[in-house]
Amino acid sequence: MANADFPHQILLFGCGNMGGAMLRGWIASGIDPARFVVIDPYASALPDGVKHYRSASENTGSFDVVLLGIKPQMLGELAGQISPCLDEGATLISILAGIETDTLASHFPTAQIIRLMPNLAAAIGKSPLGLWSGYLDKAGQAALETWLAPLGNPVWLNSENQMNAVTALAGSGPAFVYRFIDALGAAGTALGLEPKIAAQLALSMVEGSALLAAQAEETPSELTARVTSPGGTTAAGLSELDKGIKALIESTLRAASERGAELSNIGRVS
Repeated sequence: MANADFPHQILLFGCGNMGGAMLRGWIASGIDPARFVVIDPYASALPDGVKHYRSASENTGSFDVVLLGIKPQMLGELAGQISPCLDEGATLISILAGIETDTLASHFPTAQIIRLMPNLAAAIGKSPLGLWSGYLDKAGQAALETWLAPLGNPVWLNSENQMNAVTALAGSGPAFVYRFIDALGAAGTALGLEPKIAAQLALSMVEGSALLAAQAEETPSELTARVTSPGGTTAAGLSELDKGIKALIESTLRAASERGAELSNIGRVS
C-alpha cells in the first residue's frame, strides 16, 4: 500500500508476539519504519528505523493512532501511563482479548475505540482480522480497512458479543492448528516413519491442503468428498476422526471463548 494512505505515525503501546507480527507485516508491505513508535520494556530485535522507548516516561509526544498491545491483565496498572500518549479524539485500536469497549472507554473517554483480533499470520499478510467498533462511520471503517489490508482480511462483526468467539477461532486458532500438525507427525512416527520425515510430511500436507481450500470454489466438505473413495484408506481414517472431532473442536473453542469472557472483568473501573 502507499505510505500516503497510512497514518503519519502509529504508537504501539506493548509490542509482544501479536503486536510484533503486525509491525513486521506493515513494514513488509512497504510502510516506512519511521512511522512506528514502540513503548515496551521487553521488546527486542525491532525492525531498523522503528523508534523504541523502554518506558512511557521516555516518550514526550502524543499520537493520533495508538495500537494497544499489552496483556489484558495489565490494563488497570498501565492505563495511567497510556492516557497521556493519546491525542484528544485519538483512534485507539485494542487487540486485548476479552477487554470490552465500555471498559476501554472508562479508561480513555475521549478515544475512538476499535477492537481488533488478528493472529500471528499478520506478519505475512494472511491474518483474519475480526473488527468491532461503535465509533466509526462507513468512511472511518473504510479508512481502517485500508490501514489493515497489508495484514490480512478485515471482517466487521455484527455485535461486540461475537469478539470472544472470534478470539477463540481466529486469534487462538493457529495454536490449535499447530497442535494438530504436531499430532499428525507423532502419529506418523507411531506408524514407523522417522520423526523428522513424519514432521515434514505433516507440515507440507497441511500447507498444501490449506492453500487449496483457500483457492478452491468447493467447500471443505466438498473437497473432503473429492479425496474420499468409498471403502478406501481415507474413508477408513475419517470413520475414526468423525467419531469425535466436531465435539472436540467445539469444546476447544468454547473453553477459549469462555476465558475471553472471564478476561472482560479485568481492568474495569469500579
